[in-house]
Amino acid sequence: MRKRRFRPLSLPRAACQPSIAVVIPAYRVALLIADVIARIPPEVAHIIVVDDASPDHLQAVLQQLPDPRLFVLSHHANRGVGGAMKTGFAKALDLEADIIVKIDGDGQMDPRLIPQFVAPILAGHADMSKGNRFVHFAYIRKMPLIRRVGNVALSFLTKVASGYWRVFDPCNGYLAIRASLVRSLDVHRLSDRYFFEISLLCEMYFARAVVEDIPMLPVYGDETSSLRPWRMIVNFAPKLMGRMLYRIGMSYFLRDFNVVSLLLATGMPAFGFGVAWSVYHWGHSMHVQQFTSTGTVMIGVLAIVLGFQLLLQALALDVANEPGRARR
Repeated sequence: MRKRRFRPLSLPRAACQPSIAVVIPAYRVALLIADVIARIPPEVAHIIVVDDASPDHLQAVLQQLPDPRLFVLSHHANRGVGGAMKTGFAKALDLEADIIVKIDGDGQMDPRLIPQFVAPILAGHADMSKGNRFVHFAYIRKMPLIRRVGNVALSFLTKVASGYWRVFDPCNGYLAIRASLVRSLDVHRLSDRYFFEISLLCEMYFARAVVEDIPMLPVYGDETSSLRPWRMIVNFAPKLMGRMLYRIGMSYFLRDFNVVSLLLATGMPAFGFGVAWSVYHWGHSMHVQQFTSTGTVMIGVLAIVLGFQLLLQALALDVANEPGRARR
């Protein structure tokens, strides 16, 4: 079987007219960033590097680069990838870019794939495109089983929190976004640290932005990733829960009230009542050393089953309500 190779896409001449800006949050990448910038295709009008208080000789390296498209911004204190992206977003908007692309400065994201990330936005098929490493089985096969399970769990939690049920690989930082959407964002709701990509995805939902996955393969050297899915699940779980409750509250109770609202308003109390009723009577029967009557048991079972069915139907309708799903 021939191995499928992923080839960069060249944009047609007419599609090169919109202004594309690339934002690179940079921290401890002095040895790698020159090669990353050199591989950014000529279709890109502006390259914005945000030095996030990097302790290495990053500034010296950037000052020696002759690329006229390059803009270098600096933070006096480290603000994280999200903080750096907020600075980069503001500069890209000042430069009147039409599309903003984010790549990292460590070389793991091939800049030659930028046209493929930009193409669905230029074609009007998407408002944001996002890298997905898990399309390629060869990449998945090399991943330890525990990490695969962790990534699947993190992806599912992100789907529930963001409302984007078709998007996978939520922590992938390779993305392109329509600048008009960035301008309308409440940047204060975007995380300053590693939660940035997920928080951006969550905010896209309220703009009803269409998000498209772009298959890609990461470029790894000898470095070891510091990101661990299970650690991220533990750290991100409270934030994801908060984002989920915020999305449901805003979408189905404050901005609108529809069938999903009714299903949630009846399903959650029914399920909660069934669980509470069953736990109470189970504990009571254990205390008095007597069997609980069949009727008492059935009340709890019926409430749990009814509540679960209502919540399951609400989930199905929420999946159908994903932005852009009707187009697919």
